[in-house]
Amino acid sequence: MSRVRILSGIAPSGQFHLGNLVGAIRRWVDDQDVQDAYYMIVDLHAITMPQDPALLRARTIDSARQLFAAGLDPERSTVFIQSHVHEHAELGWILGCVATFGELNRMTQFKEKSGEARESATAGLFTYPVLQAADILLYRADEVPVGDDQRQHIELTRDIAQRFNHRFGEVFTVPKATTPKVGGRVMDLQFIDKKMSKSADSPRGTINLLDDPTAIAKKVKSAVTDSGSEVKAAPDKQGVTNLLDLYSALTGDEVAAIESRYEGKLYGEFKSDLADVVVETLRPVRERYDALDPESVERMLATGATKARTVAAETLARAKDAVGFVAPRG
Repeated sequence: MSRVRILSGIAPSGQFHLGNLVGAIRRWVDDQDVQDAYYMIVDLHAITMPQDPALLRARTIDSARQLFAAGLDPERSTVFIQSHVHEHAELGWILGCVATFGELNRMTQFKEKSGEARESATAGLFTYPVLQAADILLYRADEVPVGDDQRQHIELTRDIAQRFNHRFGEVFTVPKATTPKVGGRVMDLQFIDKKMSKSADSPRGTINLLDDPTAIAKKVKSAVTDSGSEVKAAPDKQGVTNLLDLYSALTGDEVAAIESRYEGKLYGEFKSDLADVVVETLRPVRERYDALDPESVERMLATGATKARTVAAETLARAKDAVGFVAPRG
């Protein structure tokens, strides 16, 4: 039986953090051995907001370096930079002629990112869910691992694929969204009601994959907890509940078992042990990162782009033929 094909992407917007690792990257690594996996760094999406060209270039390569350090393997999955496969932009235009203004106008993330300056937001920010649909449909992906905040975009992708297939014939696979059951949301250590984020202005609340052990320990030990001292998850103990969830996600231990282990113990001991868990989780990532050089990363990305274009070119050709474009001779 052929393996299920999955596709996911990540923006080159800065250092990846523990939330990225737990919520997405670890799952990507595991899926390499059981799925036909495609992973991309979405630099086309990165320019929908103001950005510095030199910084974008550096962050794109460094993002790939971190992903390879975290366990992505170009021999077991297809890892590439989005802009290295021109078919994404071409299919994005075709699908933009299938999606409707009303659908895009209802996209929650556009409203959040544009804020009160909607009139000055770029057209790319408004239409990027269509490009995201092209990203997915090019590879005829069966499943798309996403967070809850991206489910609306996957529903739009499904609607576009079904509408296209109805009008022009069966070209695209209609994908479904999948979300991790455990560890899907790692919360900021200081702003405990918000997800840990690359873009959040919370350096003390975000643990980056490349943080040194001293910085990690300091951030964990200064994490917001709650009044009292009982290490127990509860609706009125959001701070310690977040830390218990993180401990569980990193070790695989059930929260109840962790609570039992720290029964009668204080927050300080619990936090110290959690800091050790985080340090040991990230140690091999930092070591592999230091062993990788940018030239090796670029070679691996070139291999991935070649593999990706093989699939993308075939899908784009079918889509072009379906809508009535004349194929070039030769």
